[in-house]
Amino acid sequence: MTTVSARPAAPAVHAGPAGTLWPVLWLRLRRDRIQLPVWILALAAFALLSATAVPASLGAANQRDDLIRVIVGTPTILIFRGEPRGTGTGAVVFFQVFANLAVAVAFMSTFLAVRHSRAEEESGRSDLLGATPVGRVVPLIATVLHGVAASLAVGVAVGLAVALSGLNPTGSVLMGAALTGTGITFLGVGLVAAQLMRTSRGANGLAAASVGVAYVLRALGDAGGTPAADGFSLTSAWPSWLSPIGWGQHTRAFTENSAGPLALDLVAAAVLVAVALLLQSRRDTGSSVFAERPGRAAAAARLSGSLGLTWRLQWPAILGWALTGLVFGALAGSLGESVVTVMEDNPVFQDVLVGLAGGRGAIIDLFTATLFSLVGVLAAAASIQTMLRARQEEAAGVAEVLLSTRLGRIRWLFDTVLVGLAAIVLVLTAAVVGGAAGLIRSADAADRITSVLQAGLAQLPAAALLLAVTALLVAVLPRWSIGLSWAVLVAAVVFGQFGELLDLPEWLRDLSPFTHTPAVAAAAPDWSGAWWMSALAVVLAAVAFGGIRRRDLAP
Repeated sequence: MTTVSARPAAPAVHAGPAGTLWPVLWLRLRRDRIQLPVWILALAAFALLSATAVPASLGAANQRDDLIRVIVGTPTILIFRGEPRGTGTGAVVFFQVFANLAVAVAFMSTFLAVRHSRAEEESGRSDLLGATPVGRVVPLIATVLHGVAASLAVGVAVGLAVALSGLNPTGSVLMGAALTGTGITFLGVGLVAAQLMRTSRGANGLAAASVGVAYVLRALGDAGGTPAADGFSLTSAWPSWLSPIGWGQHTRAFTENSAGPLALDLVAAAVLVAVALLLQSRRDTGSSVFAERPGRAAAAARLSGSLGLTWRLQWPAILGWALTGLVFGALAGSLGESVVTVMEDNPVFQDVLVGLAGGRGAIIDLFTATLFSLVGVLAAAASIQTMLRARQEEAAGVAEVLLSTRLGRIRWLFDTVLVGLAAIVLVLTAAVVGGAAGLIRSADAADRITSVLQAGLAQLPAAALLLAVTALLVAVLPRWSIGLSWAVLVAAVVFGQFGELLDLPEWLRDLSPFTHTPAVAAAAPDWSGAWWMSALAVVLAAVAFGGIRRRDLAP
């Protein structure tokens, strides 16, 4: 006789929106069970490595004194770093890394907010949830709790990391709290952006632009700050107080340890979340404050093919990346002269840097090439975003409609790769134009502009190789391609751009394409790495075309 055992009764679910909050919050935690730990561990690891590397490279007090004194008098460096507050080890670490960490936390929070709000509406998940007792506001509240918990986790992880490196515990706690405050504020920014824009792409773009504005306000405030009489610290100007990144910076961890500015984060976050809740409760699912314009009744002839359609859908984002490249290029060109002037005025740098580099023009070239390494990262990011649009279309079912026509899979992927390559070229070209414009007043402008052109060209192979890796991931591992592609870019940046600073092993640094980018500022640049990366990119792209032909579409 067979007996059938009764299944355990499911936990009782309380009726009403209040009783459904925990299940919805659990759903968000489960969806982010891999992505969020990667963010948190990566930020903590970066903070730990930076806090360890700074004392190792600038352990002597006189070295830190010379460095900070030069930086305080150099607005160009303050733009990229922040507000120096003394020469203690903790103060130098906070000055070196906080602005970069704050930007990363801001992006983490805005992406989280949009992913669990506007993107949910696009995918139809919010319709399913709305058909249950959950209601319209509970998912947004769950997203708020989820984002706050993520920001707290980042703050705790980074605070522990820098404390473990031997820095002052009070300053470590305040540094973590400042990052938490930044994350919570930009969580509110992302939620409001999701209410304003009709698509997740538009909401992410608006939120990313807000992060950029906050960074620029912080940079303007620091560049226009007032140096102290001893030359070891600086007080930022008022624009810095308009930026959430500046609020975190004004905690001045490891020196004054002031938690007061964090109250601005709490107030701003409360106001933004209240606005998001108000808009959410008053609009229909799928609608937005800014509605999309209806398209033309008939498409132009250039949209009859896959390449034209792909370009039409991608060009606004590519234009944004190109404008960013133009700004970076203009900064690289215009700031080189002032940096060299500061170096020549300082006996320490005059003896060391000027002598090693071989002259004023060579130092400008070295500075320009260093900043153009960041332009290379921008170009790679632009191409990866462009390539991943193919995966998003596949998951949304749009690719299925396209491929039901005469369009083949290889041609579909090939056209996206071409547009990705165009994105790289446009970002680098814009940066070169900006750099040339900034150097036009140099005494030997022709030589400097030639150097800028070479610096831009040198970034092309590494960015193209990362584009090919993304195409391969889309073709072979479609469901994992988005997360893996961005993870590859982050790893390439950390290993290649910060590997030497973080004292990483040489074999690990060699894994990054950016490590093999030609050093155009050298007397005899070696371009062999560029040729090898170009060849490898072609091979990987060919494998991707073969892979996309052999698999089914993956929703």
